[in-house]
Amino acid sequence: MTDIGTRFRDLHRPGDPFILANAWDIGSARMLAGLGAQAIGTSSAAHAFTLGRPDMGQVTRDEALTHAQTLVSAVNLPVSGDFENGFGEAPETCAETVRLSCEAGLAGISIEDTALPDDSPYDRALAIERIRAAAAAARALPRDFILCARADGVMNGHYDLTEAIARIQGYEQAGADCVYIPLPPTFDDVATICQSVKVSVNVLVAGKFTSHLRLQYAKVGVARLSLGSALARATHRVIHDAARKMFDDGDFSGLMPSISGAEVDKLLT
Repeated sequence: MTDIGTRFRDLHRPGDPFILANAWDIGSARMLAGLGAQAIGTSSAAHAFTLGRPDMGQVTRDEALTHAQTLVSAVNLPVSGDFENGFGEAPETCAETVRLSCEAGLAGISIEDTALPDDSPYDRALAIERIRAAAAAARALPRDFILCARADGVMNGHYDLTEAIARIQGYEQAGADCVYIPLPPTFDDVATICQSVKVSVNVLVAGKFTSHLRLQYAKVGVARLSLGSALARATHRVIHDAARKMFDDGDFSGLMPSISGAEVDKLLT
């Protein structure tokens, strides 16, 4: 049987993007798998929410790995870990995170250039060196493993698209399999990003980028569409709105329409 990393790699086809469905617990992972997901991703923010914590560096590596292992065991699909900054600044820490992720059964991980818990970026040279170390560790593993390298400074307001593209080009040269600039200014920038590298490009479908269809992303060369915490936040929106009606107005109409228990049971099994 094809190993999980190879199965995951085979999904990455520029111009034919698959949806990396980010889940936050066994139930959401199994529902997404039952509804047709080809691969599952963890979400650092959504996982933090389940622990009652805010986003951005609030989950330890051990907690993230244990959570990821739970999702790996829950579904017969490739699972990729959203592992923030690799859980440390040093390149060797990123490399160790790759090795531990493989041991946990993950098909790949993403590592960003944010110097958590702050949202400022690492210097470009250090950011590239961190990916170089992670990629070397990935290539030394006993099976295939997809390393996605993120340039988060555009999303966080610390550098422009030109700098972000320079970073992902450096990540490509350092051995990354996939690159990722979350939330560029415009949809046209997605095409520019895809044209700037030869490796697979991931796009975060959140905010204004939810208004575009998969076909539109395909036409500009995207290989992977991830949800981040968008689906978890949509779920939290339902909780928020229904609870507001109940507690403020005694109105329970926010509980409908709902999915039947039988349908949920079917998807979970």
